[in-house]
Amino acid sequence: MSNTPKNRTNVDIYGTPYTIIGEEPSSHVRLVASIVDEKMREIHVMNPSLDLNKLAVLTAVNIVNDYVKLEDRVKELEEELKREKD
Repeated sequence: MSNTPKNRTNVDIYGTPYTIIGEEPSSHVRLVASIVDEKMREIHVMNPSLDLNKLAVLTAVNIVNDYVKLEDRVKELEEELKREKD
């Protein structure tokens, strides 16, 4: 078990309060929560009939899709940088 102190951060995501406990600074947790909240609201506007569970899953899928694209782009840039150094 880690001896790193845990931070407790209260956030609101899509109208529901959560207490997030972790090692990240509260400012980071609030930023992440605001991105999730924003994405949920964006998807809800496009799909107002979705129930909360489906909205949450669709939000997760969208956010992970963005993450995978960014990961791929980082790999491309790292490979390009490596080629330029050689």
